[in-house]
Amino acid sequence: MSGPVKCAAGLSVADGGPDSFAEAAARAALGLGGASADAVVVFASAPNLAHAEQGMAAVRERLHPAALVGCAAQGVVGEAREIELGGVAVWAASLGGGSAEAFALDAAPAGEGAVAVTGVPDLDAADAVVALVDPFSFPVEPLLAGLAADHPGLPVVGGLASARGDGGTLLSEQGIDGAGVVGLAFSGVRVATCVSQGARPVGPEMAITAAEANVIHELAGKPAVQRLQEAVAGLDPRERELALGGLLLGLVVDPNKPEYERGDFLVRGLLAADAESGAVTVGEQVRVGQTVQMQVRDAATATEDLGAAIGRGVEELGAPPAGALLFTCNGRGSHMFEVPDHDAGLLDRASDGAPAAGFFCAGEIGPVGARNFVHGFTATMALFASA
Repeated sequence: MSGPVKCAAGLSVADGGPDSFAEAAARAALGLGGASADAVVVFASAPNLAHAEQGMAAVRERLHPAALVGCAAQGVVGEAREIELGGVAVWAASLGGGSAEAFALDAAPAGEGAVAVTGVPDLDAADAVVALVDPFSFPVEPLLAGLAADHPGLPVVGGLASARGDGGTLLSEQGIDGAGVVGLAFSGVRVATCVSQGARPVGPEMAITAAEANVIHELAGKPAVQRLQEAVAGLDPRERELALGGLLLGLVVDPNKPEYERGDFLVRGLLAADAESGAVTVGEQVRVGQTVQMQVRDAATATEDLGAAIGRGVEELGAPPAGALLFTCNGRGSHMFEVPDHDAGLLDRASDGAPAAGFFCAGEIGPVGARNFVHGFTATMALFASA
């Protein structure tokens, strides 16, 4: 008879090489209380990655994991704390009747600009995937596009490694792994995925009436630049100030909803605006007929959005989670918030103290609607149900 899901997290704030891996793993083992470690994820800063082989051996010795992966991090998250530079964090889960399969992926040119991804496991029975990506060698968008085609609706959560050791950025059982992606495919486990893009919609909804690739020529029948200028002028003073400081655009990904809320938008930056042609360039492919709405971001909005995202995840599970993985942008932390441990602390409070670990990423992966995307200035999470 299978038991409940049990998770644990351990943190070492030091850059002590193998000792830091051992300390974080020992803390996680203590939290499991003798339960089997079916899945273990390790996040290690660059100084500690120099001792990856001995460090991962220390993790294996203390946790005896069935599946083990990890990655290099600028900073790590664990035990409701954020270490923005350095450290090692270890997350471990005993999955009851569920399982986790470790995998490693590589990418190779396939002609005419295409990319072939190798090593993808059988995901037909998977409930969720956690992916850790080497941004120096692996183009993650083709992977996400392939998964969307082959496994529609399968959530993928994770992040792009934000530090690099001499041999690479990713970790597996024997130390540094030369793959482009390592990850875990979870089966028989209920997982709620949360994406907090830290922004809120302002101004009117507008339809794209002329566009090509990632260039919007017209919004609601007018040149895009003109339409956005009019929309910004109609905002209240505080919203206008935020928009002028860094206007974002939210793209609706599911056009079938009767009305759109904050979590229904894929938030992207405006890359360029051409006053002569009236076109704007955004950081995502767009299509004619797609609904967009301006977005603004500040610390207060990001806090509100993170709490709401976690709340939706907990509600989906029906109870506080057994544990969580947190992938937060390296532009958040003290760069965005005045209080320390912001994302980790809010997750800890909103999840009733669920053991969580993660890292500061160079890009975060998570779903908006039924499709997975790479985000920026975002916190993405996987919340694991206790049963």
